[in-house]
Amino acid sequence: MKKIFTIIGALAVASVAIAQNQNNANTNMMKALANNPINKLVLAESAIRQIYVDSVNEDKLVEDAIKGMLKELDPHSVYTPAKEVQALTEPLKGNFEGIGIQYNMVEDTLVVVQPVSGGPSEKVGIMAGDRVVFVNDSSIAGQKLTTDDIKARLRGPKGSKVKLGVMRQGVKGIHDFTVTRDKIPVYSIDAKYMIDATTGYIRITNFAQNTHDEFVEAVKMLKDKGMTDLVLDLQGNGGGYLSAAVEISNEFLEAGDMIVFTEGRAMPRHDYKADGQGRLRTGKVVVLIDSYTASASEIVSGAIQDNDRGVVIGRRSFGKGLVQRPIDFPDGSMVRLTIAHYYSPSGRCIQKPYEKGQGTDYNKDLQKRLDSGELTNADSIHFADSLRFSTLKNHRTVYAAGGIMPDIYVPLDTTIMTRLYRELLVKSCLTQTNMKYIDQNRKALKKQYKHFDDFKKNFEVGEDAINILKDCAAKAKVEYPDSDWQETMPLLKLQLKGLIARDIWEISEYHEIVNEINDIYQRGIKVIKTEEYNDKLSN
Repeated sequence: MKKIFTIIGALAVASVAIAQNQNNANTNMMKALANNPINKLVLAESAIRQIYVDSVNEDKLVEDAIKGMLKELDPHSVYTPAKEVQALTEPLKGNFEGIGIQYNMVEDTLVVVQPVSGGPSEKVGIMAGDRVVFVNDSSIAGQKLTTDDIKARLRGPKGSKVKLGVMRQGVKGIHDFTVTRDKIPVYSIDAKYMIDATTGYIRITNFAQNTHDEFVEAVKMLKDKGMTDLVLDLQGNGGGYLSAAVEISNEFLEAGDMIVFTEGRAMPRHDYKADGQGRLRTGKVVVLIDSYTASASEIVSGAIQDNDRGVVIGRRSFGKGLVQRPIDFPDGSMVRLTIAHYYSPSGRCIQKPYEKGQGTDYNKDLQKRLDSGELTNADSIHFADSLRFSTLKNHRTVYAAGGIMPDIYVPLDTTIMTRLYRELLVKSCLTQTNMKYIDQNRKALKKQYKHFDDFKKNFEVGEDAINILKDCAAKAKVEYPDSDWQETMPLLKLQLKGLIARDIWEISEYHEIVNEINDIYQRGIKVIKTEEYNDKLSN
């Protein structure tokens, strides 16, 4: 890298001399330099910097040039400015350094949803429901701060200290807490529980550095509770590290089974195979996918499907079959450059079609699926014979369809998400209602419901919570007739119940409640408990 920058620096120096001397010899040199694409780029930037009529922002010029080059490639080769790199990579690294709280902004006030268990905030006594109004003596309440502003104040190097001014319901005054920042884990498995006596459920949200360790821990916990079969939920999973996808896939497959292989113009083919040491090589497996299941999660889905190890249920996955390599620049910015395609064990390239330089059309693919009827009607789905492949053991037909096509298709229910529900989400009314309701009832709920199973079975969202919701809707000018409210009420109550459960327990309990209306999840349970599972794997 130093050698490259030395060469570029030398070229820049040469270009200065060219600009200053307009004799024939230097003109010929300029032409010679310009014949090389890299030299041409350096020369153009140098000329703009030195002799352009107005002052320019060199950093922006270079960034725009990089973006312009990448725009002519595939949709997944992208440039990320330095200030955005941390937010992009943090979920994949598995941790960040901060005070360790989950929070929401309610009416311009930071409300603690939950302190991270064992984290620095919990250790000093910060509790769910606390309002953080000062950070290091600077007010953050009522300041209309952005998410980045809040993060900048709360996060910092491990070992550094921050003083928080906290208001607590039922306790007068503002109380000071000094928190010593530490490494805070970011989890990629946000739900794990037993569906019944023998069927476990694990939901993976992305594939990060720590995902495999989390997965192994979850499997051990569920097996200790009697799990023999697994529902693996990859709905909405946008992907992550290929290595993490390989590690998860390995848990299900026998020694020598192909997991995935990659190949590119400058990258020779590389095969990833199972070592036969996986913890889930027996028992039934159902994988849940949807249109937002992408990249690394498609590797796992394809490996399980092509090796006839389990049944994939849902809707066609996103269709990202490209492998990116991060290229870091000295200023902290980064390019993620596509270097290879990945292929499922049967040889399918999962990448959906694209035209170089046509990212806008590519990003409209999901809307096209909805418009064509693919998401709502199985009869709208047709594949050419040229896309037909066979699984490796039972020789079932699968398709290279620009994504993983599930073994069992579940149509999208477009009626459940009413316009009223969507507008209440946009206006944050569900979140605000939950926070206010929890504030008023946290102690009573914890006293009444010692165990989540009791809460799940017996708790119902009452009129007190609905009245809070309607007050929020009125303030946000969300106006709908009573008939729309009645139509939407079952979903609103279920979502509120899930949010309340999350705030009393964890995010896993939230999913356990809202999965009651997830059609893909419900079909997965039905399949894994009936002969349809074996029938689907045999034909």
